[in-house]
Amino acid sequence: MKSFLFFVFILSLALGCKTTKVVSSEDNVINNIKSLDTVRIANDDLEYEIIIIEPGFQTWLASTARPEGFYSQTYLENKNIIFVTEWNSRVLQPQRFNPNLYEMQIDYQRGIDYGYEVNYKLYNYFIYFQLKHKQQLAGFVPRI
Repeated sequence: MKSFLFFVFILSLALGCKTTKVVSSEDNVINNIKSLDTVRIANDDLEYEIIIIEPGFQTWLASTARPEGFYSQTYLENKNIIFVTEWNSRVLQPQRFNPNLYEMQIDYQRGIDYGYEVNYKLYNYFIYFQLKHKQQLAGFVPRI
C-alpha cells in the first residue's frame, strides 16, 4: 500500500491586513488533521513561518532527534542550504521525483538569519523525511 505524505510548507509574510474567512467542513477536516501532528517553525521577527503536518514527526523530534543545542547554527544553516537546494530541484522535476513527496518549493536563502529554532526544526524535518521515505537529499544516508 502506498503511503501518503501530507505536509504543508507555508512561507508567509504578514501583511497586516484583515480578511474575512468562511469556514467550510473541508476547513474543519484540515484543522483536525493539523491538530494531530503539526509542528510550527517560525521566526516572528522575520515574519517567516513553516508549518509541517506529517504524522510521526513531532514524536520523532521529541524522542529521536538530537537535542536543541547539539548542533551549531552555522552547521544547521549549511546543511539546510544543501537540503533545500536539492528539495527545490526535485519539486521542479515531477516526472523524475514523486510529486506527492516534493510538493512545494522552500524559500530559504543563504545570508538570512532565520534563528536557531527555525534551522533546528527544518534540519530535523529533512532528516526525518529522508529516513521515513528512504530518500537521499545530499547524496548520502542521513545520520541522527
